Amino acid sequence: MEEDHSEPVVRSRDIGFLLFLTLLNIINFVDRQLLPSFANWIVPELGLTNTQFGLLVGLVFIFFYAVMGLFMGALADRVNRTRLIAAGLALWSGLTALSGMAQGFLSMALPRMFIGVGESILTPAAMSLLGDRFPSKWQGVALGVYGIGVPIGGACSLFVVAFLEPILGWRGCFYLLGAFGLVLAAVMLPLKETPRIHQRVAKDSPKLTLRVIVVTLIYALKNSPALTLTILGGVIFTFFIGAAFFEQLWFVQERGFDRSEIAEVAAWYAILGGVSGTLFGGYGGDLFLRKTGIGRPMFLFWIMLVLAPFNIAFRIVDPDSLLFWLGLFIIYFQVGCFYGPTFATVQELTPPRIRGTMMAFVILALQLLGIGVGVSIAGLVIDWQMAAQIPDPYTKTLVTFTLISMLSIPMYWVAGRRFDRDRKALFERESVASIG
Repeated sequence: MEEDHSEPVVRSRDIGFLLFLTLLNIINFVDRQLLPSFANWIVPELGLTNTQFGLLVGLVFIFFYAVMGLFMGALADRVNRTRLIAAGLALWSGLTALSGMAQGFLSMALPRMFIGVGESILTPAAMSLLGDRFPSKWQGVALGVYGIGVPIGGACSLFVVAFLEPILGWRGCFYLLGAFGLVLAAVMLPLKETPRIHQRVAKDSPKLTLRVIVVTLIYALKNSPALTLTILGGVIFTFFIGAAFFEQLWFVQERGFDRSEIAEVAAWYAILGGVSGTLFGGYGGDLFLRKTGIGRPMFLFWIMLVLAPFNIAFRIVDPDSLLFWLGLFIIYFQVGCFYGPTFATVQELTPPRIRGTMMAFVILALQLLGIGVGVSIAGLVIDWQMAAQIPDPYTKTLVTFTLISMLSIPMYWVAGRRFDRDRKALFERESVASIG
């Protein structure tokens, strides 16, 4: 029987490449999370308000990250992706080191803007590479492994706070991370590009303009309600993730924890909950699709529905209770579950020739409209409550944003039911296009 070469075969070097991209994603999120992880040091030393802090970790960074990511994703569909990643890594690492010299809001904001430009390159290019290296039936697992960088990176930033801050200070930690990133950029630069499944993309795709990007994305979203609802559900869910950037301040100011001790404890919970959630979400979403034929968003529907009561209880129970610590684990577990099924769904419902562009658009939507707007509004709301002398402003804000995130649950249900129909329609359109 003739071997089927319609999909790429997974080799050991592909797994090694996946692990290296995962390491870069870990560094990406360590870098991104350093500022919120060091909130209890940086906010008082630089004299920041909650609104200013929310802008630094939110719109100041995310606007440039998300908007430039849209162009970087389209660029990843046309140029050497490994060199593009190396350039982005070098840019954000150098600026991270520069951030360690900040003396106030503006001197921290300027490098944060351009760090967003550098980091915007990694995920669209990396996911495009993984889409060409791994068969569709393993996309959820591959993207889930890559997504481990989110919880591990967040946890490692807290470990930096707990163990390196007493030695280097928060500024020295920024310098060290920047230097390490430059070393990894030098390692990434000579790696070979992965052959694209659709080689015609590089030579036949239209000139990269804003109009082409917009028309391409509207076409893909219009033809797949499941894709649109998956993205919209993700935006609503990540609105809560943005507000959670105030979590370290909440732990210390309203739950009475020591700032160094809670950073270490939260790091362990982030690793245990985040990694187990990421693996469960990636593999579980793939298995759910294979066994039921229903799309991965339905898998997210059940996870979000079952865990919803624990998310609320975590914010209001006594911090000495077992339910508090179970809730902390579940928060990280649920966020981990989100990435694999979401991005695998986007991969499968997007024409392969524009996957990089679509991934960049999804990242723009999640980061800018979800996390960026979420954290910025949360900062304003907290400052308003403080000015009005309303008790427990962090708690009230986090509970409210948690409730808002639950609006994503019915959207995932509809997207899951619609998934198979939209995937078949995409396959038919791509088949006609390839014959033409």
